[in-house]
Amino acid sequence: MEISLNNAGKRFNFNWIFRHVNLQIQTGSSWVLLGANGSGKSTLLQILAGNTSISEGEINWKINGLHEERDTVFQSVTIAAPYLELIEEFTLAEHLNFHFSIKPPIGKLSINELLALSGLKAKSDLRISYFSSGMKQRVKLLLAILSDTPLLLLDEPLSNLDRSAARWYQSLIEEYGKGRTIVVCSNSVEEEYRFCHHQFQISLS
Repeated sequence: MEISLNNAGKRFNFNWIFRHVNLQIQTGSSWVLLGANGSGKSTLLQILAGNTSISEGEINWKINGLHEERDTVFQSVTIAAPYLELIEEFTLAEHLNFHFSIKPPIGKLSINELLALSGLKAKSDLRISYFSSGMKQRVKLLLAILSDTPLLLLDEPLSNLDRSAARWYQSLIEEYGKGRTIVVCSNSVEEEYRFCHHQFQISLS
């Protein structure tokens, strides 16, 4: 997916989060959005996902050269973020079945294969509500990275992950991020974005 932001700005009430953002994200490229807390990284990521509108300027999405409307772009996007909730009443297996019935997995992976890749197969029948914060983050990343979508958005992907899980994340991205457009938000944690070839620094407005 290709995304272009031209003189884009976002404000809440009378306060500008950011202004004059010009960004050209080419198909298959990998970007990291860097900036201090409160600089608007997560807001910009939600704008790229089509979940939030801009207050000024313009944004355009293209897939295979064809313009995509904001109302339908969600079909081509997966996102993992600490503030997004899982369905805690579901077991892990139920959650995977539900999610991947809406957004099919890369390579038509089976649920058993997805469970094996998660590293949480032994917990497949456990409700998500009993998962630790680190286990929930692994599930969020698995759902996002293994969905067959052209745009992958990751907000602070190493939140709540230990060293072993961080290596798992890096391996998953290396294997299943190829050829996709990827944007990562990070507070300068290099392990989150070392695979990214482009950086965009957001300054406090």
